[in-house]
Amino acid sequence: MVTSAPIDRQRLHDDLERVRADLHQIVAVASPSELRRRSNGTRWSNGQLLWHMAFGFLIVSRLLPLVRMFGRLPDGSSRAFAAVLNAGTRPFHSINYLGPVGGALVFHDPRLTHQLDHTIARLHRRLDAESPEALARRMHFPVGWDPFFRDTMTLADVYAYGMQHYDFHREQLTIEV
Repeated sequence: MVTSAPIDRQRLHDDLERVRADLHQIVAVASPSELRRRSNGTRWSNGQLLWHMAFGFLIVSRLLPLVRMFGRLPDGSSRAFAAVLNAGTRPFHSINYLGPVGGALVFHDPRLTHQLDHTIARLHRRLDAESPEALARRMHFPVGWDPFFRDTMTLADVYAYGMQHYDFHREQLTIEV
């Protein structure tokens, strides 16, 4: 979503903490059989989907420097970059599927929550350091890669993307919390 209103940093911070607490609660109550159970609407198990949801925040941390860089360049630079990435949409979706299959074997339970805690703490620090001008920088995105990517997104939109991605997939879990 492209932001036109002033950035509400506190809401972004609150949303990051809401996600952190929610993932901790899910991991604390999920039984091994629930983690192995198929999620709703994906080919992943609940455990794999949880990894994918947490990994979304690692992606956010990797997208931020790109937006900072491309936001300073002519518009055509990020448009061309997004076009190249869109050309690789099919392989991206294969990798996007396989990543959680393997990732959930390594990052689960306390390792998963520790990784998310570390990533969210880093996002909090980065968000606090962003100037209003930086949060307004924008670049083009590969819209074929994710339903929440828009043609152009600001740095603030990228911070908010992590929560959109998490909340969308949260509804697909078949874990009773």
